[in-house]
Amino acid sequence: MPAITLPDGSVRRFDGAVTGTTVAQSIGAGLARAALAMEVDGRLMDIGRSIDHDARVRFITRKDTESLEMIRHDAAHVLAEAVQSLWPGTQVTIGPSIENGFYYDFYRNEPFTPEDFPRIEARMREIIDANTPFTRETWPREEAICFFEDRGERFKAELIRDLPADEEISIYRQGEWLDLCRGPHLRTTGDIGKAFRLMKVAGAYWRGDHRNPMLTRIYGTAWRDQKELDAHLHQLEEAERRDHRRIGREMDLFHIQEEAVGQIFWHPKGWRLYSVLQDYMRRAQNRNGYQEVRTPQLVDRGLWEASGHWDKYREHMFIATVEDEDKTLALKPMNCPCHVQIFRHGLRSYRELPLRMAEFGACHRYEPSGALHGIMRVRGFTQDDAHIFCTEDQIADETARFVRMLSSVYKDLGFEHFRVKFADRPEQRSGDDATWDRAENALKVACDMAGVTYEHNPGEGAFYGPKLEFVLRDAIGRDWQCGTLQVDYVLPERLDASYVGEDSARHRPVMLHRAILGSFERFLGILIEQHAGRFPMWLAPVQVVVASIVTDAEPYAREVVEKLQAAGLVVEADVRNEKINAKIREHSLARVPVILVVGRKEAEERTVALRRLGGKAQEILSLDEAVTALAHEATPPDLR
Repeated sequence: MPAITLPDGSVRRFDGAVTGTTVAQSIGAGLARAALAMEVDGRLMDIGRSIDHDARVRFITRKDTESLEMIRHDAAHVLAEAVQSLWPGTQVTIGPSIENGFYYDFYRNEPFTPEDFPRIEARMREIIDANTPFTRETWPREEAICFFEDRGERFKAELIRDLPADEEISIYRQGEWLDLCRGPHLRTTGDIGKAFRLMKVAGAYWRGDHRNPMLTRIYGTAWRDQKELDAHLHQLEEAERRDHRRIGREMDLFHIQEEAVGQIFWHPKGWRLYSVLQDYMRRAQNRNGYQEVRTPQLVDRGLWEASGHWDKYREHMFIATVEDEDKTLALKPMNCPCHVQIFRHGLRSYRELPLRMAEFGACHRYEPSGALHGIMRVRGFTQDDAHIFCTEDQIADETARFVRMLSSVYKDLGFEHFRVKFADRPEQRSGDDATWDRAENALKVACDMAGVTYEHNPGEGAFYGPKLEFVLRDAIGRDWQCGTLQVDYVLPERLDASYVGEDSARHRPVMLHRAILGSFERFLGILIEQHAGRFPMWLAPVQVVVASIVTDAEPYAREVVEKLQAAGLVVEADVRNEKINAKIREHSLARVPVILVVGRKEAEERTVALRRLGGKAQEILSLDEAVTALAHEATPPDLR
């Protein structure tokens, strides 16, 4: 006699095993129509599944966020059915939901192209209109293998063979078509709705191994209604307009070439942007009591083995051998072990703690070429990295101090709000459970004392400790995880870091790993897209262009440039024999915040005509007024 406890605390009892559908009907016809799935004791399930025990049940409707992932999962199944009905003999492999959509990988002799999308989408709509129920079946393992092999579906048969011996083989049908799947699913294909679109095709090796057959991956996006789909498509259009790679070319900031895959050639304007941001971060660190250090690029394998990074990161490390010394060195993928070496150099006292050690550390990590993306995903990058060596009692104060610093930096850079995620122990980790319990509890207490609210991100901690992840939302609604704070009891132990306590005994410090930007390269890519290249004056690579209307005004134009430069601004003169409208168009495309136009009249009256990027009006100011106003505007926010 199952007792079903609902979210409001009420309990409904049934004489025997009962399906979620029956429970929903017992509550009301409206819920029975709206409920798409159910959550039973925290586990998402088909609404038609049977419940034979006391359980807590929550129904999932289209309004709930969980429905979105199910819509995308089911859309992948409908995509696969559509493809196989249009192109018989095509083999299906896997088709998961992903962020913002779904994909399915197919095997056939001729790859699919975007030109196939209209036919596939039309067939998908027909399948959705049919409103066919999803039904779940469990099959004996060998029967399932034979079934798919007889149909020529060798990839599905291989998947089943490789499942754990004790795993149930579940099959989902939608009419005559079926697929291997763990589920859960919506009630029918009609529940998916028609707010979907196929987006692109790509190649993908079976199981990610280049030795395996090449598959065609079809990506799609799916949403709960047309309004959500339209908003997503608009965001994609806006993201393309703001793409940092295109803006980087238009503003002449950087380039990338084959001779240095995944590394950046910074041009003068781009390097100024980089340097201004780095100078700002250096001032912020100095104000908050950090000591800046510099550590080697190449470090012997032995240190990486001792720290545990060799086992966890070896495949991402660039290796160098020194033959005459019989040594193996690695370009550092992170700075942490090297900072411990500085801490260990000499005898440390508890009076020195907390010791805040910062480095703009150049790191290298191997990323597959297919994963590289402009300056946001690279192989060579610089972290705004720091490590705080402290006692356990100091964790909370240091967490609060760090969050205040991070909040101030983000606000100055144009991000008013951020979210925090608490990432706990991953499956592969160093340190025993007692150490992890201690670290996780310490970080939770620190969050409470610092007033930090967070959402749970299970299993995503670093291999040496739990972490807080700070997530920014940009101007078009995309989330970027940038800052981190990690509590580490493991690395000081592995690398034998210690200090002399007040009791004259040796103690292990706690090591807090922290970053605000993450890496300069990626954060600059985010900033470029956040501002669409229209940086606030203090960050702009070129802050002012002084453009002459006539040749006679050239001497005055150069005088204006000199006065602005003397006030600390980055200024260029444009005294070419070109029409002024052409000059304005060119510098507007380069996203220069301010153009000062000067002609004979301005030279005689010692004024300037000030035009701002994106504005049509111009303001007439005296030269001294313009210099004073623009110098103030160009001052970094922390120096005002």
